Amino acid sequence: MLRVASGRVTPAREPLEIDRPDVVAEVHAAFLAYEVALVDHDLAVLDDAFWDDPRVVRYGTADAQRGPRDIAQWRRKTGPVPRDRVLRDTQITAFGDDLATVWTHFTDAIGGVGRQSQVWMRVDGAWRIVAAHVSRVDDESA
Repeated sequence: MLRVASGRVTPAREPLEIDRPDVVAEVHAAFLAYEVALVDHDLAVLDDAFWDDPRVVRYGTADAQRGPRDIAQWRRKTGPVPRDRVLRDTQITAFGDDLATVWTHFTDAIGGVGRQSQVWMRVDGAWRIVAAHVSRVDDESA
């Protein structure tokens, strides 16, 4: 089937499948492995979790990295996240077979409420973080 858009004839696309259970499960497993690596400070797993491309971005609570080299260097200057870290309200939304977002809140001994968001993409058969953001607020109402 063909469709006309902006004067161009293009093939019609299948509707995008949202939240296929198998894709959500794959991303959830990758996310949990990343979380374990954060607590264990497993640098090999943390490095591997991010897309190996200069366009990858990670914004932290008081820092920002662009590219896998910057992210790896920053990781080596910091320690593990607190072992008492507790995640809650984690939401995974999968868009088709190869893209997903993960949103979660966390609490730990540092205080306040942490917020973490990640964009995951399947790259060469493996799930990788292509963008990440971490922030903290004093309380949940903010």
